[in-house]
Amino acid sequence: MGLDIYLYPKCGTCRKAKKWLDDQGVEYNEIHIVEEPPSKDQLKNMYEKSGLELKKFFNTSGKKYRELGLKDKVKEASDDELLDILASDGMLIKRPIVTDGKKVTVGFKEETFNDVWK
Repeated sequence: MGLDIYLYPKCGTCRKAKKWLDDQGVEYNEIHIVEEPPSKDQLKNMYEKSGLELKKFFNTSGKKYRELGLKDKVKEASDDELLDILASDGMLIKRPIVTDGKKVTVGFKEETFNDVWK
């Protein structure tokens, strides 16, 4: 199974996710989320397949999120506006995002990875 993992190399959570995938022998394609952020269409597709609320795709603990004052915007903006904001900067996106084209996980929880990617 070929997975795409959108990550930021300095992110501890991303490193844990990669280690889990490596330990399971899962093959994946690494995509640097800042240098090659997913497009608005890719994000929309992942959002629709994830079953998550769109606000779960935001890196709420990130400096950029706070600088842009997105906490209130996220509550009021349309999905289209939120996708535009996410696509504008990879640092705004919660990571890692892992997808096989059918399923999507956002962030890393070992329990979720065991359920979805094992």
